[in-house]
Amino acid sequence: MSIQTRYGSLADRIEKACLSAGRDPREVTFVAVSKTVGPDEVAQAFSAGARNFGENRPEGLLEKSPRFNDATWHFIGNIQSRRIGDIVAHADLVHSLYQARHADKIDAAAREAGKVQDVLLEVNVSGEASKSGLAPDEVEGMLEHCLGLANLRVCGFMTMAPQGDQSVARASFEGLRELRDRLKTAHPACDDPRFMHDLSMGMSEDWREGIAAGATIVRIGRAVFDDAFE
Repeated sequence: MSIQTRYGSLADRIEKACLSAGRDPREVTFVAVSKTVGPDEVAQAFSAGARNFGENRPEGLLEKSPRFNDATWHFIGNIQSRRIGDIVAHADLVHSLYQARHADKIDAAAREAGKVQDVLLEVNVSGEASKSGLAPDEVEGMLEHCLGLANLRVCGFMTMAPQGDQSVARASFEGLRELRDRLKTAHPACDDPRFMHDLSMGMSEDWREGIAAGATIVRIGRAVFDDAFE
């Protein structure tokens, strides 16, 4: 099955999952995670209608984003201080912010670039030691820190659920949505419609649970680009 066929099939399934959950499919952004493939594979997904791509290394952004100016680029990987300038220069949305020192550096780089950098705060809802991110009780403090940075906009939260149990994934996603709703209500002074709007949750194995729980972004890589994925 070609990348075009897989992407088109997934887009249809995502639309049906949204309708089944009583949601408007236009509320959910399908990010094709292209971190393991090259520009040729990105071009194939682009030809099938993909316009959002996810990279986990600055090198991937630098290589691919200039070739696809009409695409939106998501940085989903670990943030390294020394590469923040490259990330800010090429990423439309950063999904993986959880350290205040990185927030400060992103703000400074965005100010120098003349932009406001959209970010998501990464939250470790499940508490797994193998996953990075803020503990749920740390999120409000980080949010308040970010609200003091003029060139950084918190658009919402991102999480990764434990693998292997869809009910646990669903519970993790619902926990993130509840946290988002509570903190957004607690900060009504922020009337920017992008503020705290997004929930990036759900990957190749659990995107259905993400949509059912309120995801506005799903990050799907292997199911698009990997022939072996079933």
